[in-house]
Amino acid sequence: MSTTPAAAATISVEYAKSGRSTCKGCSGAIASGALRLGASARDPRGFDATKWYHVSCLPSSSHPLGPIESIKGFDSVKDHDREELRELEKNHKRDNPAVSSLEEPSPKTARIQMSSPAEGVPDKVTVSVEYAKSGRSTCKGCSENIAKSALRLGASVHDPRGYENTKWYHVVCFPTSSYPLFPMENLKGFDSIEDHDRDKLRKLEENHKSDRNVADELNESNLKKEMARSMEDSKEGADKDLEGVKVHCMGESEEGAEKNLEEAKKLPAGNRTIGPSISFSLSDIKKEYKDATLPAHWKVFDTVIFREQEDGLHASSKIAAFDFDGCLAKTSVRRVGADQWSLQHKSIPEKLQRLYNDGYKLVIFTNESNIERHKNKRQKAVDSKVGRLDNFIECVKAPIQVFIACGLGKGKDIPDPYRKPNPGMWWLMAQHFNSGIEIDMDRSFYVGDAAGREKDHSDADIKFAKAIGLKFHVPEEYFGC
Repeated sequence: MSTTPAAAATISVEYAKSGRSTCKGCSGAIASGALRLGASARDPRGFDATKWYHVSCLPSSSHPLGPIESIKGFDSVKDHDREELRELEKNHKRDNPAVSSLEEPSPKTARIQMSSPAEGVPDKVTVSVEYAKSGRSTCKGCSENIAKSALRLGASVHDPRGYENTKWYHVVCFPTSSYPLFPMENLKGFDSIEDHDRDKLRKLEENHKSDRNVADELNESNLKKEMARSMEDSKEGADKDLEGVKVHCMGESEEGAEKNLEEAKKLPAGNRTIGPSISFSLSDIKKEYKDATLPAHWKVFDTVIFREQEDGLHASSKIAAFDFDGCLAKTSVRRVGADQWSLQHKSIPEKLQRLYNDGYKLVIFTNESNIERHKNKRQKAVDSKVGRLDNFIECVKAPIQVFIACGLGKGKDIPDPYRKPNPGMWWLMAQHFNSGIEIDMDRSFYVGDAAGREKDHSDADIKFAKAIGLKFHVPEEYFGC
């Protein structure tokens, strides 16, 4: 990050109003009532975006402090906290005698680099295992919260300032090639966990050894082929179950149309626990989709663009999933632009807010092959899609996780495994973006407009839901319009 955008940032200080904010420096939760520093800048879309930090995590070169008495909120904090801020100001000046000439990578970039197996691994690391004491810790592998009482692995190093600095991970997210993990029995805390969790760790050790033996034999192409075959198998099963169930447009006069849709929604669920295993690590995350640059809060994994977790978005066993175009938003392929959309139904904001307040995690799964197909206009296609989604989330005032499948489908030798109706986006979310929490399929559901009805453009949504085993609704039914 250069100092140009930082110079425009406004620094403020306050006590955290809740425990939902996440420090952009260390990715750890900021406890309710804790002193925090905010760097606010004007977003091009017309609102102020604030990044919150623990006091000790504020990046000194990109957000210089001083004079400390002039920052917003300084007069409202307690005397001992003012002294802490004055000490921080001194440290910033000492560490950065010529701030204007320095450039420093953003905290997110630095964290990703440190997590790479190839570099930045400390020599003396203590690895421990325990059950999370609260739900406030954040996995340094996937950036999702670690649920209270969930098994977690910690990599601790001695900080030069005199304390132990521990990075926590879900078991499945732990970078085994970066830290000394084996033999498992030597881990600190191993004797204090239950037998079945010890078996999980031993399984991790076995998988690690197996992965190392076959690593040179498998490449990205082979992995995609394997996933595509697995997903094709589940899709074939879905097609058989859907055979004979003719779904018509809601409101048609033909007798039995609504009844057929109900039958489609009640079809027996597919395999609810086993999906194709998706290999995932921070080193796989990119900032650009090929030659197109993404906004800072969007990232790329393989052919999927995803929106980074925002404050208030929590993992849950209850997933309320939705398609975007034609379901949540009215859009047109002939109109391009972040503002070229409108709400599909007026009840959507209230409905989504109610689901969020009821403990559901809201997720959008959407296809956008134009990003891959339009090579000469890829940046424009990216800006249009992510801009619409950002604006939609701002409109409905509810935190939402988003996955965009950019790959192509029909006409390719190997259809993209993440493109609906293939369920790859769902398994990516379930395995790596839900804090390891098992999803309750009986309480989760998916809403989409591509239900195979006579006026629908496809049946991708209903097949997507069926391949996973999710209850399915069409938007006009679910949103009560």
